[in-house]
Amino acid sequence: MRPTLASVVLVADLAGTVVFAAEGAMVASARRLDLFGIMVLACVVALGGGMIRDVLIGAVPPSAIRDWRYPALAFLTGLVVFLLPPALRPVPGGAVLAGLDAAGLSLFAVAGAEKALSRGTGPLGAALMGMVTGVGGGVMRDLLLARVPLILVSDIYATAALAGAAVVVACRRLAVPVAWGAVAGGLVCFGLRLTALRYGWNLPGAVR
Repeated sequence: MRPTLASVVLVADLAGTVVFAAEGAMVASARRLDLFGIMVLACVVALGGGMIRDVLIGAVPPSAIRDWRYPALAFLTGLVVFLLPPALRPVPGGAVLAGLDAAGLSLFAVAGAEKALSRGTGPLGAALMGMVTGVGGGVMRDLLLARVPLILVSDIYATAALAGAAVVVACRRLAVPVAWGAVAGGLVCFGLRLTALRYGWNLPGAVR
């Protein structure tokens, strides 16, 4: 049986929630926050982008509020990270956290674009909603940690999410099956993000 659009969005959204909650909790742990701080950061990173997207496309109340699975997964993932022995918590900047971040970015870029399309958003708007879903939680995390948001200084981050979302939109326009379009968009985002990290790719900066 072919996956439906709703099932693809749900799976990508829930998987992204778990991945980004883990990434947020690990960053909070590295900053030596307490249990409450870890849970807050896990939820903000996991749910922030999706809530911004849902409000912008008129899907209110947002899924993170309407569907109990979203906050439950975020809280549970944050708690698991908190209970991990320190030796098992990846350090910021390491390969594990970079991989988790790229995976979460890819899943949310796909889910955001697909959900926006399902609500009748145009191609450009849907691609932008995929990007917003992927980077929104991270921006909120960085603001809470009093640092410049990663998307403003990082090597190909928001651009990777936008590229993956654009592939999803293009596949829909070409009548590619939903699951294949989601996989293609996710792989583009994931591959571009990790390749940028590996080779130090950056967008052009302002001339000083």
